[in-house]
Amino acid sequence: MKNIWKSIGAGIAGIVVGAVLSIATDKILEASGILPHGNLYVSTGLIWAVLLYRSIYNALGCYLAAKLAPQNPMKHALVLGLVGTVVSATAAIATKEMNLGPGWYAWTLAALSLPAAYVGGKLYLGTHK
Repeated sequence: MKNIWKSIGAGIAGIVVGAVLSIATDKILEASGILPHGNLYVSTGLIWAVLLYRSIYNALGCYLAAKLAPQNPMKHALVLGLVGTVVSATAAIATKEMNLGPGWYAWTLAALSLPAAYVGGKLYLGTHK
């Protein structure tokens, strides 16, 4: 039972890191005028940049989850990636009619969640054998 709580804590820590870094970067870019507030109708290059930093932050969150995992670090990272995929896909469906930006953005974010999780898990395993 003790390991279950450690696993849950590892997952929560990974989610918090990815979310806080993403939101903080969004706010910094919005405050500097680079990213318009609440509107993703910007250049395709800027959208890809957002996808890139969010994927990197997701990988860092999954790295942390793997590091904090009581056992099976890659499994923890991949479960977190699966959660990210489900949450992103759900958000893509829920916001479809809200005209927040191109539809492909949310689906690309969902598609990148598992690969980012894999990278985060592999980074942890590569540095902690």
